[in-house]
Amino acid sequence: MRKYAKEFIIFLLQMLMFYLFPLAMPIYHPMGIVLMILLVTLILSVVLGVISKVRLKYLYPIAIAILFLPTVFIYYNESALIHSVWYLVISSIGLLVGVFIGLIIKLHRK
Repeated sequence: MRKYAKEFIIFLLQMLMFYLFPLAMPIYHPMGIVLMILLVTLILSVVLGVISKVRLKYLYPIAIAILFLPTVFIYYNESALIHSVWYLVISSIGLLVGVFIGLIIKLHRK
């Protein structure tokens, strides 16, 4: 379990973003909340790509897209289903960027 502790913490942070931040929609504009969650998804996936050494991290984008689906029916309507594709794409891009940053850091240390 300690092997996956970093990945679990990042996944937990992402889950909190999906399920707690939409509660602020009455205060802020709903599209602003969605864009903020997209930005945090990108940042968390870059961090995961840099710090994770396990191969399980490559399933992270799929897990994020699936994790978003219940929030569509809790906070949004069915028209927000397309956002799960955006979360898949954004987290995939962030993960790849993080892996490349990790490789550059690793090569630079040698």
